Formats: sequence, C-alpha cells, structure tokens
Amino acid sequence: MQKISILVVFIVWSLSAQAQDQDKPLLEIYGQAMTDVGFDFNQMNPDYYDVMRPTQLPAYKNQYGTDGNIYFSVRQSMLGLRSYYPTRYGELKAKFAFDLFGVGVNAGQTTFHMLYAYVEWWRLGIGYSWSQFCDFDAFPDIIEYWGPTGMSLCKTVMVSFSPLQGKNRLTVAIERPGATADQGKYSDRIELSDVKPKFAWPDFTAEFRMTRQWGYAELAGVLRIIKWEDQGNEPYDLSGQAIGYGFNLSTNVNLGKKNVFKGQVIAGQAIQNLMNDAPTDIGIENDPGNPDAPVKGVPLPLISFSSYLNHQWSSKFSTALGYSAIFTGNSDGQKDNAFRQGHYASANLLYYPVRNLTAGLEVQWIRRVNYNDGWTADATKIQVSFRYSFSLPILKSR
Repeated sequence: MQKISILVVFIVWSLSAQAQDQDKPLLEIYGQAMTDVGFDFNQMNPDYYDVMRPTQLPAYKNQYGTDGNIYFSVRQSMLGLRSYYPTRYGELKAKFAFDLFGVGVNAGQTTFHMLYAYVEWWRLGIGYSWSQFCDFDAFPDIIEYWGPTGMSLCKTVMVSFSPLQGKNRLTVAIERPGATADQGKYSDRIELSDVKPKFAWPDFTAEFRMTRQWGYAELAGVLRIIKWEDQGNEPYDLSGQAIGYGFNLSTNVNLGKKNVFKGQVIAGQAIQNLMNDAPTDIGIENDPGNPDAPVKGVPLPLISFSSYLNHQWSSKFSTALGYSAIFTGNSDGQKDNAFRQGHYASANLLYYPVRNLTAGLEVQWIRRVNYNDGWTADATKIQVSFRYSFSLPILKSR
C-alpha cells in the first residue's frame, strides 16, 4: 500500500503542478518488455541467478551448489511515467519508474523495484535517482542487467542544484547517507552486537561535465562521514568514525561515426556502497594495544575502472566489447575469504529487426579473488535476450 500511495501522490502532484498553466501538459508512459534466457557454466548465489556479480560468486568450493544451470527471467521488464511542463523558469520534468528486479529483502524475486521518483525544475533536482557521483552515460550497450563491476552505479534520495547548465555542467547535491560494515572474524563476538551506525550528516557530492563534439568528460566527487556508536551494553567501547571520499573520472569519446569509447576510473575509500558491485565500506582491524577496544573499524580503500567500445556495424547490428575490474583493500580483522578483487568482461551482438525491438546474444565472464586464502572463483555465461521498448504520449500539449 505504501508503494501505491507514493505513486498516487506523485501523479497527483505532477498533474496539479501542471494545471497552473493554460496549456495542457505532456504525460508519457514508457517501458520495456524483456525476456532473458541464459546458461551459467558455473555457479552463482541463487538470489542473483540472472546477473553477473563477482561478489556473489562462491567464497569457497560449492557454496552455491552445482555448476551448469539454465535460467529464464523477465525481471528487466519495466514501466514508467514521464511528465514535461513548460514554465517561465524552465521545463518542469517528473519521472516515476520501476522494474521487476527484487533486491534487498526481495532478492531473488520478480517483484516491484523502484527505479526513479524524481522531479527536475529550474536548476533543482529532488527525489530518487542516480547519485551525482555516478555516471550512467558511461554504461555500455549490453543486455546483462547488473553491468561492469568497476562502475559506480547507485541510486539514492537527494536534493541537487546545478549552477551551470549546457555544454559545461556543474551540479552539487546532498544525498541520503548509507554504509555497510564487515565485522569479519569478529561477527559472532557479543562485544560487537550493540554497535549501531549513526548518520548525522548527508553525503556531499558534486559533478562537472564538459561536452564537446568529440564527446564529453566528467569528474565527480563524494565526501561522507560514517559513524558508529557502541550502545554501552558490553565491556568494550567500539565507537568510532571514518571519513569516506572518492573521485570518479568518466568519458564518452566518439571514434568516428560508428564507434564510441565509454570509460570510467574511480579511486577512494569507504565508498563501496556507491559502487556497482563491491563489498563493505568499513572493515575490522586488530588493535591489541588498546585494552578498552581491542578492535576498531577502519575505512577500506578501492580503485576500479571500466573500459568498453560500442561499435555500430550497420543500422541492424551493433556490438559492445569491454572489461572492468575493482580492487579493494582489506583489514587484518576480516575473514581470509573476504572479497578482494572483482573482474568482469563481456562481448555481444545485438540485432534490431524493426523499430523498438532488440534481440541479442552475449557472452559474459566474471572472477572473484579472496583476501587471504588463495581462493578464486570464475563464472562464464551465455545470455540471449529479447526486448521490446515502447513510449506512448497519453496527454499531449497544444
């Protein structure tokens, strides 16, 4: 009921705002019906059976059963509403959309998954959308849902302001904070059971993009304060805090008329939850010289990249080919099988027989490398997808 209420409030607000002008607004329904069929030659966490995530590969032999499984999925199907309305201060745009890919408590299910609930007007943006630290325009033309592991891909609730717009764009934002904590070897110790996170400050993000005929270049940054407090029910005081920060340099480069290079390089610490597929922001480190707190939380560093080439063979065929990776630092209190490295590569051939219809064949490979036990795990998958996209104006402006 809460999700339905959000949708109703959103539509009513959008239409009531538009009704203030004499011209009729434009309201558009859009989406896609998509079916994926794949064969995984190895094994994956069954909650993520239809995507390729290195963090969800087995951390030890046969953690997720047997190799070699076929799957069918429609979880990439999505539906959305877009509204556009001219005002004296610029166009008022609103967007609400969802797909069927269950995450969090709904992981593994085909269910409601909100993608956008976002409003833009003048130089302001408010609602749920991509973090300003992310650059979705660097996402390659692939059919696998999750995408390159080394990209920053995170949606959040934010308030943004763009003092510069146009060929040179500058946006700053305050965003909903969030972090994860890997308690590692000490996860079953009662001393940690009463440590709770505290988010007293939002995440601060900014991005600057310059667009030219050759493409664009973008630099984004994030600064965050992560705190955790001991509730005082155990003998040790494990309270602490960490500073998280990161930089994201991304680009699209036009290489002739038929090729586009899409790249991204990221470096920082305690920003793992802003990444497409990464483990925890905070790790546990031993501190044996401190009798009051023999362990402490520390921010975990990371560096990552994504490099893809999109090639248009003709009006009917295209290919995306590339490689991506993420490398995280580990603390000495983490388990030996904690995640350390993730690798992702794919190549495809997409066919566009008629307008709005896409058929594709894609080969994907991923690898997981553990922290300190010598374990690596690989997975190779072949995926075939069929997608029909649609966009239908249901209320036209005069």
